[in-house]
Amino acid sequence: MAASFPETAISTERLLLRPLAEDDAPGLAAMMADELVLAWTDLPHPFTEEYAATLARTLAPGHRAAGRGIVFAVAEHLTQRLVGLVELRNTDWRLRSTEITYVTAPWGRGEGYAPEAVLGVAQWLFEDRGFLRLEMRTAAGNTAAQQVAQKIGGISEGVLRSAWIVRGDGLRAGGESRSDLILWSLLPEDMETEPADVTVWPGDHHYVLRD
Repeated sequence: MAASFPETAISTERLLLRPLAEDDAPGLAAMMADELVLAWTDLPHPFTEEYAATLARTLAPGHRAAGRGIVFAVAEHLTQRLVGLVELRNTDWRLRSTEITYVTAPWGRGEGYAPEAVLGVAQWLFEDRGFLRLEMRTAAGNTAAQQVAQKIGGISEGVLRSAWIVRGDGLRAGGESRSDLILWSLLPEDMETEPADVTVWPGDHHYVLRD
């Protein structure tokens, strides 16, 4: 039987990364209707509330239970507002390696939420789960995603030529084009900050990361 991730919540300074809930469906559908999200991701379009509820109810739990990865809803501590989504995918348990993708809602951009969320997941992976490599793939024209990879200390390893399809060229909806992907990696030794203080409460697998 394949290894799998526990049902987990990760708390950073401003954010709570938690399992998706069916109540997230309206906010999730609104987030995924954004043109930039449509352009740079491979998420279904249209991303309906019905699909969002199915993702929370069955698809994401199945993804985790099968050992392929885990999906986190990203919410603000103060408001509980959904501001993003982080997914681990293509997990290789033998190599202790996985790929991370991240989406920020239009109403949460400019706050530094994506690097904070990705760093929180990276610290949890390396310090608690014993992972040794985290990968990111960013489309050549997606400068915002590249800035996130750089801010967390990711190392660019090269270009995967014509490895992605961009919908609407990142600027407007309509049409598709091929795109190169930039491959980034993060290893435990690449982390710039001191190891986080991680507190675990038995029974609910809730982790708090402190600076």
